Amino acid sequence: MSRGSHPQESPSLPAPPLPAVDADRRLRGPYTAGGAIVSALLPTARPELVARYDIELRAVAPDLRDLIPARRRSVAATLPSAERILVHAPRRTLRLANGLAEFVREHLSETGPRTLVVENADLADPTDLELLTVLRRRVPGELLTVVTRERSAPEETLGAGRHDALADELEREGTVGARLGAIPYHRERGGDPSKAVEAFLFAVQWCLDEGYHDAVVDLGERALRLADPGDDPGTWWRLLHSTATALAALGREDDSEALFDLARRESVSPVVHASAAYATGMLKVRHRDRARRDPEAALALVNQAIAISSLLPDPRERAFKLGFDLNGRALVEVRRDRPAKALELVQEAVALADRDLRPGEHPIHRLVLLANRAQLAVMLGRPEEALEDLDAVIAADPGYPDYYIDRGNLLHRLGRMDAAVADYETATRVGPPFPEPYYNRAEIRFSAGDHRGALADLDHALELDPEFVDGLANRAGLLAALGEYASARADAESGLAIDPANPYLLCALGQVETAEGHYGRARTAFDRALELAPSLAAAWANRGLLAFETGDPEGAVADFTRALDAGEDPALLFNRAMALRAAGRDGEAVADLTHALALAPDDEDIRRELKS
Repeated sequence: MSRGSHPQESPSLPAPPLPAVDADRRLRGPYTAGGAIVSALLPTARPELVARYDIELRAVAPDLRDLIPARRRSVAATLPSAERILVHAPRRTLRLANGLAEFVREHLSETGPRTLVVENADLADPTDLELLTVLRRRVPGELLTVVTRERSAPEETLGAGRHDALADELEREGTVGARLGAIPYHRERGGDPSKAVEAFLFAVQWCLDEGYHDAVVDLGERALRLADPGDDPGTWWRLLHSTATALAALGREDDSEALFDLARRESVSPVVHASAAYATGMLKVRHRDRARRDPEAALALVNQAIAISSLLPDPRERAFKLGFDLNGRALVEVRRDRPAKALELVQEAVALADRDLRPGEHPIHRLVLLANRAQLAVMLGRPEEALEDLDAVIAADPGYPDYYIDRGNLLHRLGRMDAAVADYETATRVGPPFPEPYYNRAEIRFSAGDHRGALADLDHALELDPEFVDGLANRAGLLAALGEYASARADAESGLAIDPANPYLLCALGQVETAEGHYGRARTAFDRALELAPSLAAAWANRGLLAFETGDPEGAVADFTRALDAGEDPALLFNRAMALRAAGRDGEAVADLTHALALAPDDEDIRRELKS
């Protein structure tokens, strides 16, 4: 019995099959299936197409990297693991999957349709399951048929000696994929726990560097059952720290904290205690459940890390670790609404790096500090200083897409729309596909009156990530404004299923309910949105429209007035004028219309109402 696009096999598959793919993660770890797909398609792919998706192809098929020249590269890709301090977000694998899907789609559009048969899909790593989902969603069925099958044969039982022999043979072959899957699997069942721990350590570190967090957790937890903190504390700590880091990235904060608590019980190393205190503090200040965030507890923990790191004897190690801790405390101070103090801490960390690190040492750490200093400068109303820092960051690492988003957002804020769009578009080229550049460009297009262009950008953002809540909220609002209420409702309800307390989605839903005459439900949606976000101007404005339509002009005046707290707007002034006139307050209505006309002198509706 197969699953997926074609749940029942036919005697002949609808298109020529690619070589059958075994997705069992015990073979080659993350992207066991993805790597096999790349291996099948790469020999006939145009070099230009391969170059366009070099990052995705090299990540998914590490043993084919000699055949895939690196065209796009962040500074981090050139550094040893110890200096790659940025932890990939969990959605990084979605970026890779989208890039690979686009590669497959374009390649098959040139070479003809194929069928992909994936065996042992129930044993696949989450990276491959996500990839198969994206392939089904983004590659048309007339180009790619995906058939998945679950395991059907019982597994062979081998003795420890045979597992050791198989591991030895695979190690002689020297492939990365085997070191991520089969070698740890066989070593775990072999006769030498120390070799198993060594195999796990390589796999854990590789997967963490690549952002394969589910694999890190699986491998790391298995390794920690074999590792002994007394025999090799360094290896044990690296395994524990990597596993806890991946757990945190996956939103499993309690499990991550439990591992760091274990480290405190097992170790007397100052570095371990400083790192555990810092990491636990970050868990408490960044918790995905905002109700469980605790900046005061985080402050105590990060201060403990700072106290320990400041005593480290080696000045270079101290500069790096103490700077790292000071940067973490800066985040805590932001959450305590003290951005000026946060900026002082980041400045101190920058000075430490400049004074005590060697030139060029820890470049990612330095760039993170400058990028954070830029964010704080924006908070403190110093955008030009922020722009200078972001310019320096991008000049030093032009291959890291997220910094273009940061600078584009700042340029947008400064009113430099063309430059902002240029940064968003650069972000789409230097890394794998992700929704934020399109989402942000949509905002600029919308503000320029290009509603259909904005909708196209939002459509693409949500094609890349259907669960991108901010994109669902903006598209729902835009669709409602365009009168496409059924589609707007679908987006709002999809988003609220993911994030039930999202005020923007509730506001969009309220717009739909109003348009469809469900006034009680509309009022409930707007009230809930304002309960969650009391300064949300769109909710006040739309609730004002609802009040006006339901015969409550005074309520409408009050709501429009609250909406205007966010800034002068001729449309809101016009609407308040209409409500004031309906309430018999003609003098105030004329004042609002006069003010609105000064802001929008070409608006014929305002001019007409002033004359009436």
